[in-house]
Amino acid sequence: MGKRIVIALGGNALGNNLPEQMVAVKHTAKAIVDLIQEGHQVVVAHGNGPQVGRIMLAGETARDVVPAMPFDVCGAMSQGYIGYHLQNAIGNELAARGLQKDVATVVTQVLVDENDPAFRKPTKPVGAFYDKATAERIAAEKGYTMVEDAGRGYRQVVPSPKPVDVIEKNTVRALINGGCVVITVGGGGIPVVRRDG
Repeated sequence: MGKRIVIALGGNALGNNLPEQMVAVKHTAKAIVDLIQEGHQVVVAHGNGPQVGRIMLAGETARDVVPAMPFDVCGAMSQGYIGYHLQNAIGNELAARGLQKDVATVVTQVLVDENDPAFRKPTKPVGAFYDKATAERIAAEKGYTMVEDAGRGYRQVVPSPKPVDVIEKNTVRALINGGCVVITVGGGGIPVVRRDG
């Protein structure tokens, strides 16, 4: 009997644009299906920093057409489209090898403590890289927190509170127990607090 393996893919490893992401997920799918073919059960989590930032930026440039999207909606969109690409790439690789296995993406929420100190000190970099002057202008105009990121430029940072629970854990568990390849908690999950349900 194989092992249950959780694979975490960084958002930056998925490419800087859609064509790069398509190449990355196709390549990644081969490695994931190698593990499945060896008899292992695979669960995939992924980052979304660059992707969710691009979604936010696209929303800001289209504000005259559509209202600004809240960050949780941007997170859900990134989980959906990254999951969709991974799901298709893994499914196609499974089919090419004659393996019958369902692949499912779960848009996932994580319960966080609304008093988590991360809300007061954002640390998760998202979006595009900017030079210092542009970052300072954006921070002044939009009230964003911008920080230097690993010598590559300045990026917006958002809170990254510690997860307390995964809201869809029973759904994920049922899919895993049913033999599915599950793509879940994209970007760490959409942070939610419990109020009125």
